[in-house]
Formats: sequence, C-alpha cells, structure tokens
Amino acid sequence: MKKIKLVSIFVLLSMLTSCHVDFVNDEFFEESISLNQLLNSHELWYVDINETIGFGQTLFLQKAFTVSFLNGNVYANNNLVGIGSQGNGLGIMIGQYDAYDMILDVYHTFDGFSSFDIYQIDGNTIELYNPFNDTSYFLHGYQRNNFDYDYVFYDNIHYFLQEYQVWEKTYTSEDGALSEFDYENFLQFVPENYGQVFRSSQDDLISSIHNVFWDFTGTYNVQNIEGNMYLKKLILNYDYFSDEYFELSILSDQLIKLYHAPSGTYYEFEGVGYIQYETDDNETSYGAQMPEKLRIQRSIKKENQRTSKRL
Repeated sequence: MKKIKLVSIFVLLSMLTSCHVDFVNDEFFEESISLNQLLNSHELWYVDINETIGFGQTLFLQKAFTVSFLNGNVYANNNLVGIGSQGNGLGIMIGQYDAYDMILDVYHTFDGFSSFDIYQIDGNTIELYNPFNDTSYFLHGYQRNNFDYDYVFYDNIHYFLQEYQVWEKTYTSEDGALSEFDYENFLQFVPENYGQVFRSSQDDLISSIHNVFWDFTGTYNVQNIEGNMYLKKLILNYDYFSDEYFELSILSDQLIKLYHAPSGTYYEFEGVGYIQYETDDNETSYGAQMPEKLRIQRSIKKENQRTSKRL
C-alpha cells in the first residue's frame, strides 16, 4: 500500500513540474503559453462593458461587442447588423497588434495607439488594463461555434436601432383604429451619449433621407418583455405629448415591426443608410457630424485598484 502511495506522489510531482503555474493576486497563467497563444486560444473575446473598472475610456473597446486577435490583426464586431455573419463571425479588421511580456499594443486604424497590461483571470477571462487611463476591461473568450450571437443581438437592441440613419415606414396594417402615429413616416434613433434621443417625421414622398424634416423630438427606451427574449417594448416619449408604447420585433437585419397596442395597428419600418461603426465621425441624415455609438456602462463605475506592471 505504501509503495503505491509513493508512486502516486512521484507521478503527481512530475505533473506539477512539467507545467509550472504562477499565482499572482489570485490570478494565474501558464508560463509555457505566450501572450500571443493566450490571445489566440479563443476566436472571440466578448467585451463585458458592465465589468469595466475605472473612469477612463478606450474607444475601440468601448464600441466593440467582441474583439479577435489573429496573425497580428485585430478584428471587432462593432455593429449588430450582420453580427455572426460579417467577417465569418469575427466582424471587421480594425487594426494591428503586438503581444509581448504580457503587454498588448494595439494600433487602431482610426483611434490610434493603445497599450495594455494583460492579466489572465481564469481559463477564459482576461483583463486588459490601460495604464494611461487607469481603466480595466474584462474580456470573456469563446469559439465561434459556441458564442450566442442571438443573445448579444437581442440584449442590445437599442444599439441596433442606431445603426441606420433613418427608419422609413413601409407598411401599415389595415386592421386597427386610427391614431396619431399613423402620420409618422420616419424615425431616427440617436446614439446614447446624446441622451438616447429619437426623432420622428411626417414627411412623405421625399427624394432623399437627407431632406427629412424632423417634426418631433423626444427620448426613447427599450425594455425586455419577460419570458420572450425576441420581443421588446419600445417607448417613445414625445416632448409636450404623451408616451407611445409598442411591441418591437425584428423581422430582419433591416426591417422592424411595431405593434401599437392602443390602436391594434402594425407598422413596418425599413432601415435606410446603414452606419458602419468604425470611424470617429459618421454623418447623419440631417447633416450634423456626430461621434459614433459608444456602449454605455450600466453598472456603477468604480475606482481601479490595479497598478501597472510597468511602473
């Protein structure tokens, strides 16, 4: 019995010495794996914006749902339109990267240079700490075949509404009572950093979306409907008027359906003027230069206790 126990201990010690693991502040990484191998170990890294610690912003991470690191190139899913199919699920190429000594340098095509200290939190979570703005982003790793693109899409519908310059009404059901909303022909949803604003227009037969005159301005909100991930509640809060409530469903990447319960009427709106979130200045249909969509952190911001490994 003792002989078997000694053999078992010998085997265990051999296993431990063959793969050395360092523990630092409850974090670990295998020394035999380089940073580049770690980044390549998952095809997609989901940016959990609500786990962010610190008061700064790194723009390319603030706008991305996922990032990927492949052969020195950085890819991102910045848009919900086409997510899961664009770039074979990786999105678009947004720049290049260098990885060395647990430091990641990213050269973004439009947002410029960013540098991070990398900490491996667990087997599929890494922390990107930016010492220049004292902010940490947490990324969760997935392979494309086990990543839930649908969940990300429906959990962020309010961003999807912002990805077209305007939504043009293409259908009104014959069923239902008359309502004031029957006269609305265009909707527009402005990025949240501008206060989650919507605009509506009763223009008809216009030659270009750039010529739309916006009759009303207000705020909007999208809420979940319990028990149905694919159905949302859209609230349009008109200034000086009462709120309008709709059931919002997605028919395609470019077509939405609004059911107006008070009147029993269905409307369909088609997205016009797709906005590819990549640059710093997307021109909207009403001619103003506006910064592109940035994801908003819902959790309470906290001071970062992390210290750069380079200090």
